[in-house]
Amino acid sequence: MSLKSLSRWAALASCAAVLLAAGAARAQEAQGWSGGRQGLPGKDLNAVYFLDSKRGWVAGDGGVVLRTRDGGRTWARQTVETREAINDVYFRNDEDGYLLAASQIFTTEDGGETWTPSARFYAQTFGADPELYSVRFTSKKRGWIVGSLSRGESVIDSLVLSTDNGGASWQRQRLPVKDELIHLDFDGDKRGWIVGSGGRVLHTRDGGETWEVQESGTAAALYHVDFEGDERGWAVGARGTILRTEDGGHTWRAVPPRVPTTLLSVKFVNKDEGWAVGRNGVILRTDDGGLTWKQQESNTRQHLYALFFDKKAGWAVGGDGLVLRYER
Repeated sequence: MSLKSLSRWAALASCAAVLLAAGAARAQEAQGWSGGRQGLPGKDLNAVYFLDSKRGWVAGDGGVVLRTRDGGRTWARQTVETREAINDVYFRNDEDGYLLAASQIFTTEDGGETWTPSARFYAQTFGADPELYSVRFTSKKRGWIVGSLSRGESVIDSLVLSTDNGGASWQRQRLPVKDELIHLDFDGDKRGWIVGSGGRVLHTRDGGETWEVQESGTAAALYHVDFEGDERGWAVGARGTILRTEDGGHTWRAVPPRVPTTLLSVKFVNKDEGWAVGRNGVILRTDDGGLTWKQQESNTRQHLYALFFDKKAGWAVGGDGLVLRYER
């Protein structure tokens, strides 16, 4: 082979190597987290919910609600009659959904095409200002909302509301604690968990008729709880706190923190694969049921407030209107 042929072959090999490396990088990027601002500048997005791999909603400060019909590749703004921050989005089936905005509930009966004011709660009702954080339903009629009651900047009592008529009316439940309650999750009709400030964990065995305290072993605020079945659950919170239980919350064990950053949302895809997000763009992943966690590249320093996963993709939302999408 001539020197010229060798030179040509080397150039072709080098070019192929570059193309292969670029292709691998693109493949790796396609399987990672990517995205950008979809909401309004300076307005945080606090909630995300998907009905399936195509239809989803994100919502946040200033009453901003965006919907997608193509898995989060494009978003369109929806009109909702509030300028309050929206804290949660939840659907109990394909048609019936709920938005929580400060002290107000909005509902949809047409799959999120339109949102209508459903209920509003006032300081006169409870003796302090209500703030609604999280909503879940276990059936067509039975649902719960958790939150807090405040005077000025101080939380003075917890707030749990229940409905047995699909949200047509709500009644307050009395609890054994006065902590700020932030998030709840149910597994089935009977067993549910609530987490909140001061490491508080509450548990019900009777479909929310009564709630009892579970010892979490931490005083760190807990912001999110997720159960995969009625025994295995996880909670995340301040200072990188990750708690894990394998007995329905009878005992909670702390996982050594991977990061010192506050974690704000956790979601398990199955009994092994789970994700957590938090402040400063932190994303963690586990593949062993939460025993160990590895930090992922998010390419952002914005706080990430909420997380949602289905079997094919994941979404995280956060500061300055940020929406990230994870491709498998």
